[in-house]
Amino acid sequence: MSICLEVWGNYALYSHPELKTERVSYDVMTPSAARGLIESIYLHPGLQWVIDRIHVCAPIRFTNLRRNEVKSAISARTARTVMERGQGTLYLSTSGDIQQRAALLLRDVRYVIEAHFDMTNKAAPGDNPGKFQDIVKRRIKKGQCYSQPYFGCREMPAHFRWCEQIPPCPDELLGEKDLGWMLYDMDYTDLQDIRPLFFRARLENGVLTVPARDSGEVRG
Repeated sequence: MSICLEVWGNYALYSHPELKTERVSYDVMTPSAARGLIESIYLHPGLQWVIDRIHVCAPIRFTNLRRNEVKSAISARTARTVMERGQGTLYLSTSGDIQQRAALLLRDVRYVIEAHFDMTNKAAPGDNPGKFQDIVKRRIKKGQCYSQPYFGCREMPAHFRWCEQIPPCPDELLGEKDLGWMLYDMDYTDLQDIRPLFFRARLENGVLTVPARDSGEVRG
């Protein structure tokens, strides 16, 4: 069962994972970000979202911004050690760790996400695709969500609505554009060794077609 969701906002930041210090956004929303946005509207263990296409409905524009961030992070190992020993710190001192970092982000973004869901083995006996389809559509049309959807960073909220008609492609995006290697999603097959997956992203007349996980186009 498929859905068509229109989303828009003032800013977006889909960071290249290979750039650690200064954040630089991809040209287009990544499939994993699109999946996370939909899951903030409706998430259920009985279904799994799959992104099919992302339509870019506004010209790709970048802007620079300096943001306050913390330079440290609490690792899982640190948290586990504190829990086992019963001593140590499980917080970050913002005043001591804060620093300014530059970011190259997108502005005035608008996308249409085409996605479908597959049923999982965690679905209850009474669950079925038609039931989930009706729930998702109703939640989108009412503007309901479990948490505020956002474009890569929580301070960049996303507005959303059910898409009845896909907006026309901006003139400057007509034709084909190679976006290079883009983050597809994270591979959670082995929870002790979570790895990123990538694919070669191409924009054709403003449409990013997302390959299937088992298509051979997705690489670790």
